[in-house]
Amino acid sequence: MLDRFKVPPADQVRVAEAALRQTVAAIFEKVNLTPEDAAIGADVLVTTDLRGVESHGVSNMLRSYVQSYQKGDYNPRPNWRIVRESPSTATIDGDGGLGIILGPKAMRIAIDKAKTVGVGIVTMYNGRHLGAVGHHAMLAAKEDMVGMCMTATQPGVVPTFGAEARFGTNPVAIAAPAKTQPSVLFDVATSAVAGNKIGLAARVGSNLLPGWIADREGNPIVEETPVLPRGQYFQLPLGGTREQGSHKGYGLALMVEIMATMLSGTLPFGLDRSTGYKHFFAAYNIAAFADVAEFKEHMDQMLEWLRETRPAPGQERVLYPGLLEYEEEKERREHGIPLHKEVIQWFGKITSELGVLPLVTL
Repeated sequence: MLDRFKVPPADQVRVAEAALRQTVAAIFEKVNLTPEDAAIGADVLVTTDLRGVESHGVSNMLRSYVQSYQKGDYNPRPNWRIVRESPSTATIDGDGGLGIILGPKAMRIAIDKAKTVGVGIVTMYNGRHLGAVGHHAMLAAKEDMVGMCMTATQPGVVPTFGAEARFGTNPVAIAAPAKTQPSVLFDVATSAVAGNKIGLAARVGSNLLPGWIADREGNPIVEETPVLPRGQYFQLPLGGTREQGSHKGYGLALMVEIMATMLSGTLPFGLDRSTGYKHFFAAYNIAAFADVAEFKEHMDQMLEWLRETRPAPGQERVLYPGLLEYEEEKERREHGIPLHKEVIQWFGKITSELGVLPLVTL
């Protein structure tokens, strides 16, 4: 994650992983989730924070989820069901359930199908926010599979040359295991910047970079700008402007709608809000394509080759997707997860309000 989104050292309060899991799960139970689902939700959020993806972890998302449960926008005990199925595929009606809890269940179905027939693909409609799509893709990588996850969300991004939002940030994630090197985890929004990172920038007082947002007429803002109030800007597709390749981000967002929305048998959120957010989960069993040990050895060779790339002047090293997150997780497991002091204040209020034991800090 770019330094501009990180919590400044002066504003950091460190929290141990175990303490954060316990408190988050307890909060989820207080808004009527089952203990099992509360634990799943806590695992997704805390693991995301461990990996340094603070835009989709506890800091940015938990309060939003709690508010949505309290307002009745999310179903805490969804009667989710498979509405169409084949040996390698399934379509799920999420019944208004939170995606970070239904996502691991959907990916497990995809993994089980891939163990049987080589590939498993599951789509879901009538879901809610999926959190970090990379978390769900990684569940397949841990099973010696290539995992893929996508989600189509509420419109906030204009198409290239457009002055109206048509798609969400529609992120895509692909994860693959290696033998000794950290797994590859490619997890990106198809917008120029993830929407939640704009919230992080506002919290820590950072400006937005050129080409990240457009004004309300769809004109790309091509100079650095403070975070504008919600509703006064649109987000731009990956690339920012047509000259910088925004048509590629726009096209990728459209592909997510085809794979997650159309294959769920529904329309995009902007055309039909009643079917909620749409999700896509895929697991490709490596053993169905190649020898698993050989695949992992080849991954190691490729990743080591990438890491050995001579860096450009002024740069320390060349990375690959997932390496920084792996390193961040090791550091945060040892020294605690840095939360913004404002987030700690919110924890104090919500635990008191719900009658949950206070969050213990380091």
